Amino acid sequence: MPCLRCLVGGRVQGVWYRASTQRQAQALGITGHAHNLPDGRVEVLACGDTGMLERLQAWLWQGPPAAEVVEVQCETVDCECPAAFLTG
Repeated sequence: MPCLRCLVGGRVQGVWYRASTQRQAQALGITGHAHNLPDGRVEVLACGDTGMLERLQAWLWQGPPAAEVVEVQCETVDCECPAAFLTG
């Protein structure tokens, strides 16, 4: 199953970005995680169907209403797919 690692920059911490990403990923049947990084970005690991990953990647540019996304960098990675989508 394909996996993407995305780094999301802008105003994405303290605005419910991780929780909103988790809800969106779960609705799309995607597993992985969303974590805050010390530099203010959010790291998203997403594993699932290619079409659903494309939908999530497009959503990452939007995020929740209070977010101001200025950058989304994604790359395909090899990893063991998590069983669920977690935040932390």
